[in-house]
Amino acid sequence: MSDNINTNQLIACQLCDALYEKPKLKQGQIVKCTRCGSTMAERKVNSIERSFYWSMAGLFFLIPAVLLPIMGVTLAGQYHHASLLDCILALIDRGFFMIATLVFLFAIAVPAIRLFGSFYVTYSFKFNKLKPSLLYFFRAFHHLDNWAMLNVFMLGIVVSMYKLLDDTELSINMGLLAFILWLISSTMAASTLDQDYIWQKLEDEFVD
Repeated sequence: MSDNINTNQLIACQLCDALYEKPKLKQGQIVKCTRCGSTMAERKVNSIERSFYWSMAGLFFLIPAVLLPIMGVTLAGQYHHASLLDCILALIDRGFFMIATLVFLFAIAVPAIRLFGSFYVTYSFKFNKLKPSLLYFFRAFHHLDNWAMLNVFMLGIVVSMYKLLDDTELSINMGLLAFILWLISSTMAASTLDQDYIWQKLEDEFVD
């Protein structure tokens, strides 16, 4: 009995750990585990094209989402409005450096880096500019998946608006629309990116 098993030709179910021979998938095909029924692999349709254009849209909305006022508040006859950047500067002015740093990292820096990363990867595939360094870049990019908190920040905005409605006159500004579009674009760029296809392609090209 031979002990030599080529693990590159196997695929494991992430829920029940069942092992199967790795299939060759075409666009739109899905592999499900016969034991637990979970989805093990999926070849997304036009993944590179869709993720490329969603990333481009996200980068387009990035600047207005950060700089334009998100909402305005009228209290005692005084009107105030603030953008995402204004919120961070206000936290710094009041001495909340740690909170300001966390908001900047998880609401601006990491989502922006992920968008630039997604754009760079899909651009390289779309225009056939693959390099060995892209393999290392994509490994680093993969680790950012769990660190973008745009949806959490959006939830914070909604809760703040709900609490302010009773005591103040609230107005919605263009910054909120840009932020929502930025959130949608970032989410779609990530969800349409077929990471399994990218890993497979990079391994075939640059791993011996």
